[in-house]
Amino acid sequence: MLHCQVMAIWKNEPSLDLINKISEKSLSDHLGIVYTEVGDDFLKATMPVDARTLQPFGVLHGGSNCVLAESVGSAAANFCIDNTKYVAVGLDINVNHLRPVKEGLVTGIATPYHLGKSTQVWEIKIFHEENLTSISRLTLAIVPKR
Repeated sequence: MLHCQVMAIWKNEPSLDLINKISEKSLSDHLGIVYTEVGDDFLKATMPVDARTLQPFGVLHGGSNCVLAESVGSAAANFCIDNTKYVAVGLDINVNHLRPVKEGLVTGIATPYHLGKSTQVWEIKIFHEENLTSISRLTLAIVPKR
C-alpha cells in the first residue's frame, strides 16, 4: 500500500480570525468575503451573491469572482512566506466563468501550483453548492517589504 505524507505549506500558521480582521474596511469586507477554513494545503473563503456582487442582469458579476479569487489566493500566499521580510502581491490573474449564479453563497478554495522564492502560482476554484462555477490562476510576486 502506497502512503503519501501531506506536508503543510504554511510558513506562518494561518489564523482565520487574523485574516478576517486584516480584511476589515477593504474591498473584501465590502463584498462580504469571509475566510472560513484552512487545511494543510488550502485556504477557503465565502462570498454572498447579493446586490453588492451582482451584475445588472441579475447574475454574479465576473469581477466579483475575480475579487474573491485574488483575495483568497493572496491571503494564502502571504502565509507561505517569511512575512517579516517579504510580501506576496498580485502579478497576473486569469478567471474563467463557467456557469452563472443568481443567489446564495459562493466558496473559493485556493491551492498552490508553485511556491517559489520570487513567484507563486495558485489555483482558485469557486463553487456554488457543489457546482464549479469559476476557475482562476493567480500569479503573485514575492517582493521585499519596504
